[in-house]
Amino acid sequence: MKIAICQVLVEGGEPERNLERAQKMIEKAASNGCDLAILPETLDLAWTHPSAFQEAQEIPGPRSTFFADLAKKHNLWICVGLTEQQDSSIYNSAILIDREGEIRLKHHKINLLEVEFPFYKMGSKLEVVETEFGRIGLNICADNYEDALCLGHSLARLGAQLILSPSSWTVDHTVTEEIDPYQDKWIKPLTEIATLFEIPVVSATSVGYIVGGPYEGKKMIGCSLAVDKNGNLFQSEKNEFAGDLKIVDLELGEGKWQGTQFGAMLKAKKTK
Repeated sequence: MKIAICQVLVEGGEPERNLERAQKMIEKAASNGCDLAILPETLDLAWTHPSAFQEAQEIPGPRSTFFADLAKKHNLWICVGLTEQQDSSIYNSAILIDREGEIRLKHHKINLLEVEFPFYKMGSKLEVVETEFGRIGLNICADNYEDALCLGHSLARLGAQLILSPSSWTVDHTVTEEIDPYQDKWIKPLTEIATLFEIPVVSATSVGYIVGGPYEGKKMIGCSLAVDKNGNLFQSEKNEFAGDLKIVDLELGEGKWQGTQFGAMLKAKKTK
């Protein structure tokens, strides 16, 4: 499966500009023959930006339809994070769209950071979907924190052969390219899920400075990740200006285990 990891500059409260940059990335992914393009978390309005309270949209809605039309036009799957208005609540959502422009899966972020509580309602379920490639599961950013790996375990037990994770990794403004904040925070947990269950995990994050909201002044420095089922690591560029398209060829997991077979497999691996 040929996957385009679309590391996009995301500006708070600027959905038109953000979607325009995303469109260019998707067009480039399609021209390179990719099967799927994955984009960052809350790509429309940016993570924890106050515009969420006035400008979040329903899914399906205009912004999700924008990506659905691109998927259909370019004959590829798209995974993207959007700010969703649902009834009286706002969710940090991720959707998976197929080649026909149909939304096949939607996930609401579960492991919300405390600074997210005023913005988004917590998700309440995990799902996988059968696709032409195999079964795909979705989560979002901190759903992969080491203390939340039960969520990744659950997706694997539901049969996921690939996990996609739109993200918005943020660091303090003092972090430079010489400092690597990702080893324990992101590489370790993503690699643990990938190697334990022998399934690839792919996470696209954004770049740019955060303007507005509780993290104002911090920055997103990219370094989007893919870990294949053998634990091999692929990384995008790392700095706050590094809008980047990285293409990876990944073999999906084989779906070797079901039900209680997972317990036996985990016990066997633990004793090695």
